[in-house]
Amino acid sequence: MNLNSLDLNLLVALDALLREASVSRAAMRIGLSQPAASHALQRLRDLIGDPLLVRNGARMELTPRALALRGPLAQALDQVRALFVPDDFDAARSDRQFRLMMPDLAVELLMPPLMEKITKAAPNVTIDVVPWRGSAIFTAEFARTIDLVISIGNAFSGFHRQRLYTDSDALAVRRGHPSGAKLKRRDAFLEARHVAVILRGRNEDLIDGWLRSKGIERRIALVVPGYLEALHVAARTDLVAFVPRRLIAALAKQLSLTTVAPPLDPGIDEQFLFYPTRAQMDPGSIWLRNIMLGIGREMERDKRKAA
Repeated sequence: MNLNSLDLNLLVALDALLREASVSRAAMRIGLSQPAASHALQRLRDLIGDPLLVRNGARMELTPRALALRGPLAQALDQVRALFVPDDFDAARSDRQFRLMMPDLAVELLMPPLMEKITKAAPNVTIDVVPWRGSAIFTAEFARTIDLVISIGNAFSGFHRQRLYTDSDALAVRRGHPSGAKLKRRDAFLEARHVAVILRGRNEDLIDGWLRSKGIERRIALVVPGYLEALHVAARTDLVAFVPRRLIAALAKQLSLTTVAPPLDPGIDEQFLFYPTRAQMDPGSIWLRNIMLGIGREMERDKRKAA
């Protein structure tokens, strides 16, 4: 059969005829006139090659072929209708896996509250975190595997962006550091030895580009690939880490760190949530995005209360 010649309305008429076993009742069921329903029945007989409904005395009966069609036709129509109805996302029953890409500082700040909320609302949902690999790896093929990206204001093709939270950079030093609060002064800052963070896909620590624009070059003694490594080194040496303030606060007690204001104010950093355009209306993606954005709002509220 050539599907191009098939009027899908005939399937609706066939379903009504098979359910009612009556042309008049089928016509009423789908809002057709009786002549229109009779015409549809004749077309269906020609297409299927079976009379479908036959008269037996004062009533009509379904043929064996018609009876065999009832189940498959009802199932097929349900599947067609489902094409035009948005999928629901039942978090409590879902076993979906979401794949997120983010740097280590975002994992440290966002994953504990995210997993607490997901464990309560969706205990079978799995989160797979991919380490930050830089925008160069963001090929179309790789992007199709990612549900969310947490990053600073980079643009990713095929992704929408929403601001998640704000932060600022500060100096992290171990408690008892010989310079300590003196690092607020430019001379002490320049004299100190620093640990720089150069994430994969970048050529330098972002803070160094900003410092250079102010005519400042700091003394870099060590380069590490992540913020957590930088804080762990700063906690056990006299090196200074110039990193996001929220991360220092999150680990200050655990690592015995102290936050020191830098001699120059680097301003506000913005951390963004990116999600695929293809998933803009996906209920599961919307659910996860709303949770993540809610965490960002909570972080901003806590920041205002602490100010």
